[in-house]
Amino acid sequence: MKLHAFLKTIKGKIITITIGTTFLITLVTVGVCFFVFQTLLRQNQIQSVEFNLQLVANNVSSDMKDLVYFARWCASSSDILGYLETFRDKDPLAVASKSDKGLKSIAINAYDRLREQYRSTTPSRYMTRLIVSNNSTSNFLQILDTTGDTSAYKVNALTDWEYFSPLLDSPDFYWVGIVRDPFYQNSRNALIIPVIRPVRDSFGNEAIGWVYLSISSDLITDHLKSFPLPEDSRLYLTIGDKLYLIQGSSFREMEEDFTVISREQVEGVGEGTLVRKIRMADGSAGTLITRSLGQNGWYIHQILSRQQLEQQRAVYLLLIAAICGVILSLGLFMVFSLNRTISQPVSRIQKKIGEIAQGDFSRDNSIEWDHELGDIGKGINTLSLNVVNLMEKRIDDEKQKKDLEYQILQSQINPHFLYNALNSIKWMATIQGASGIAEMTTALARLLKRVAKGSSAAITLQEELDLVKDYFLIQKYRYGGSIAIEYSIQSPELYQYMIHRFSLQPIVENALFHGIEPKGSAGKILVEAVVRTDQGRKDLQISVTDNGVGMSQEMIDKVLHQSPSKKSADFFRQVGIANVNQRIQYDYGPSYGISISSCPGVFTTMTILIPCITQGGEERNDTL
Repeated sequence: MKLHAFLKTIKGKIITITIGTTFLITLVTVGVCFFVFQTLLRQNQIQSVEFNLQLVANNVSSDMKDLVYFARWCASSSDILGYLETFRDKDPLAVASKSDKGLKSIAINAYDRLREQYRSTTPSRYMTRLIVSNNSTSNFLQILDTTGDTSAYKVNALTDWEYFSPLLDSPDFYWVGIVRDPFYQNSRNALIIPVIRPVRDSFGNEAIGWVYLSISSDLITDHLKSFPLPEDSRLYLTIGDKLYLIQGSSFREMEEDFTVISREQVEGVGEGTLVRKIRMADGSAGTLITRSLGQNGWYIHQILSRQQLEQQRAVYLLLIAAICGVILSLGLFMVFSLNRTISQPVSRIQKKIGEIAQGDFSRDNSIEWDHELGDIGKGINTLSLNVVNLMEKRIDDEKQKKDLEYQILQSQINPHFLYNALNSIKWMATIQGASGIAEMTTALARLLKRVAKGSSAAITLQEELDLVKDYFLIQKYRYGGSIAIEYSIQSPELYQYMIHRFSLQPIVENALFHGIEPKGSAGKILVEAVVRTDQGRKDLQISVTDNGVGMSQEMIDKVLHQSPSKKSADFFRQVGIANVNQRIQYDYGPSYGISISSCPGVFTTMTILIPCITQGGEERNDTL
């Protein structure tokens, strides 16, 4: 449960998301890096082996190209051809008669030319023996790189060698592989690659002799001395239809001990290199890299080292582990940083909100940081200060409201007693025939009766207008009929809208005493009531206009903001205009209340704006 609750917090979510994202990035990085490194590692290993094989192949191919060219020269040289045609049917030169002295000269010239070409051939060090002979082997020219058997018997026996006829009869160079030199049968190191080509007459119709060239196997092993070959790798050589396993400077003929599965396309591998997947005899998989040595049927192969691959893979895995370690370290650093930057400030803000909930509205400067959360902390401090100010203002407003209500109650000085006394005066005036006194007394009695009727703060517009009429009737007798009042109500429905008790009477009183009376002449008051619609809101607007002396702006401000605590001798003066304005704004807000417009010496208009509310308390939204 604690873990579940922790994961629901912002801190828990941030840590969870950060850790999850870090592990996801780590897994993706490990996967991508392993795949890329594995691919690059194998590709680099293949390219490295290809480069080494290509280097050997280029060297071997270059030497073999020169040797093959030399063999072709021997089979087509005019000097050699002249020698063989001259000695085609001759006895051995050693037993030739004195009359054949010219033959010896021909033989010597041919030999010198042959030796000259032999020495000019760059890889001549790999030609262990060169023999140019007629078909009967009675006369031949021979060049040896070292001291060896040069007897005619050996040359004659060469024609009985098992490889002689296949090599001689082949239409082009034919390779029988690496064999033991027939002239050095007792030497273990006398391994050669034999070349035998026929020498045809000038017309190319008949073979009049042959050329024998033995190429030392050192041609291959010399170029492999510095070849990097791991212990678990194998190097093969294919010559013709024979496969050899190269072990140091020796060649072991063998059958294929692997099976080719498929050919691979590896990016970066050059033309002439073949990459194939194989399966070894023990069932293990491997990769075979093959490179041509330039001659038909000559190839060199190497099986990739798994040990070397595993060693390089271990290095890459260590590198990947280091990368993962760095990523995880960065993730932990992010968790720590986020906890310090976000989680701790959030906890401090939560604590402060809890303190505010417990009633502590004091300012806490420690939550005002220089970042976004600091702005929230500043907002919380400002909010708590505003709450304190609002509470204090609310208390003051409630106190003022109570004072206003108390003042209204004070103004109701035993109205029942006054009502009964005035009733007695009315009957006495009626008996004595003083109708004016009776009418005035009746109006005052009704006025006091309405004051005594109930304690509700709101009455209908009809009731408030009746109160104004009674009050004005009394004042009319006072001023001797020099004042008049007129009412303009937009529609009868307006009479049912609610208005604060004693809200119009103070305004009419102000119009009489401060507007018309100072003028010293007859005056008129106009009371208008209309419904005003603004942005879908319907309000009741009541205007009281007099044609008195008017008011200055200073006087308007004084009337609207008059302190209700000021004393006055008039009966209704305690319920003044400022009092009415404050009561309206307390109930409906600052957008409602009393507004005054005046032109000094011409008119004064006081306007009450309140919502359209019926007696049941519902706001009227219907169109009049």
